Amino acid sequence: MIEVEDVWKSFDDGKIQVLKGVSLTVERGELLALCGTSGCGKSTLLSLIAGLESSDRGRIVIDGRERATEAERVSLLRREIGFVFQLHHLMPDLTLAENCLIPVIAVGTSMAQAKIRMTELAELTGVGHRLDRPVRELSGGERQRGALVRALMNDPQILLADEPTGALDEENREIVFQLLLDLTRKNGKTLIMATHDQEMASRCDRVLRMRDGAIIAS
Repeated sequence: MIEVEDVWKSFDDGKIQVLKGVSLTVERGELLALCGTSGCGKSTLLSLIAGLESSDRGRIVIDGRERATEAERVSLLRREIGFVFQLHHLMPDLTLAENCLIPVIAVGTSMAQAKIRMTELAELTGVGHRLDRPVRELSGGERQRGALVRALMNDPQILLADEPTGALDEENREIVFQLLLDLTRKNGKTLIMATHDQEMASRCDRVLRMRDGAIIAS
């Protein structure tokens, strides 16, 4: 499903080398955990796979397609990749429903169909009763569950999660993580999750460990 081949990435005109020749393959339907300390390159690797950043060199192939143009990058990101951020990235003054509908507006999905899907996902994640509330009024756990709904709205085949429970208390951390596992496994989606939590990583199918911008062990 995903092939990353000898990918390098630097910032500040090459002064800060973040990824150093990373290569990996992720099978369709696999749940992969990327582990490592802060600054090891996990988040940057997810951003490159998502198409939010461009690599300095190397190849990233998604479902047999290499994103050669900007249009291809945007299409893959909108239709086939869902992203869950550590700090949810929801717009605080919009309702949860309005936030969740943004991805479907971008691809032109029927609003009637989108609302049905949103309601189903919101009920599954326990925020169905909060859809009409502004995000600023939601708890941290509710916001992150809402972010999971938003990421799944276009039924992406790939879900990328960057420390999705890192900002939550212990109770909500377990709730959100279990939802993430259940929703991806039940629907046969491919998941790559960046985490420093070893216990959560052990519940995925496979663990890759990163250090100083490189994969060091699996």
